[in-house]
Amino acid sequence: KLVVLGSLALGSLLYLVTRVGSLDRLQPTCPLDDTAGQIPLRSLQSKRGLPLHDLRPANATPPPRQHRGGRLLRTPARQQLPRAIIVGVRKGGTRALLEMLNLHPAVVKASQEVHFFDNDQNYARGIDWYRGKMPFSFPHQITIEKSPAYFITEEVPERIFKMNSSIKLLVIVREPTTRAVSDYTQVLEGKERKNKTYRRFEELAVDGATCEVNTKYKAVRTSIYAKHLERWLHFFPAEQLHVVDGDRLIADPLPELRSVERFLELPARIGRYNLYFNATRGFYCLRFSVVFNKCLAGSKGRTHPDVDASVVDKLRRFFHPFNQKFYQITGRTFDWP
Repeated sequence: KLVVLGSLALGSLLYLVTRVGSLDRLQPTCPLDDTAGQIPLRSLQSKRGLPLHDLRPANATPPPRQHRGGRLLRTPARQQLPRAIIVGVRKGGTRALLEMLNLHPAVVKASQEVHFFDNDQNYARGIDWYRGKMPFSFPHQITIEKSPAYFITEEVPERIFKMNSSIKLLVIVREPTTRAVSDYTQVLEGKERKNKTYRRFEELAVDGATCEVNTKYKAVRTSIYAKHLERWLHFFPAEQLHVVDGDRLIADPLPELRSVERFLELPARIGRYNLYFNATRGFYCLRFSVVFNKCLAGSKGRTHPDVDASVVDKLRRFFHPFNQKFYQITGRTFDWP
């Protein structure tokens, strides 16, 4: 009897060990609902700062499995070069776009701006250095990085082309005058933090000697979208470049995100469930799961200084012909004055 009972106990123990091991391999998910746009729950481990080899990327879905010797094996995560890059523009909504695309289970983002292609020192470090700045991801996922300075830096289109001539490029734009004022506001805040003085926007945007728009002012130059876009089209066909309306992304993000999903050839996985309006912040925040929500940093949505109406009008008249050319090149018309 003791032998029989011992055998039964041993058998039960082996069953429990096997059962616990199988449970450990299960990943908690909530079923996808195309209408609600829900996505798999994130692994809670990914929020605890564990080593990369101990966890999946924060927005990774279970990877494809391979058969070897009758066993199922996971394809290991690795650092991959981007298959899409948000190349600009500064203060157009690049961070918001990147964070919102990160809602998609097949998208993995680089958290920091890498500045590989626009920085000669970084570029000289080589492509392996650049790859090392990318997050770990699985083969079926798209790695995306964003560095807004890429859009206006002359050398960048050719450098990206040499890395991957078939890469997909995203440009997010806002009404040019509003974007220029936002650009100024960010610099002004930085100066104030350091107790430094800074000239008024009107003094920088308009040449005091000629009373004409100052095209040497970087915030003005950046908003001449057509000029920069033409440089990219010397290397990439229009089909590889998608323009996002930054103003619409603020007011009603889902249509813009769905358009980007189609451009990236991803199934529609971002839905109303994943976006909710925060009345206190004044813009949309992100819902990754029932336990993890995220809003953009408090530095986003800064209050702009009042700008003289005559200067605003002068800038809008200056940008108008460039805007018309931008519409013609992109095939998309924006609601800009």
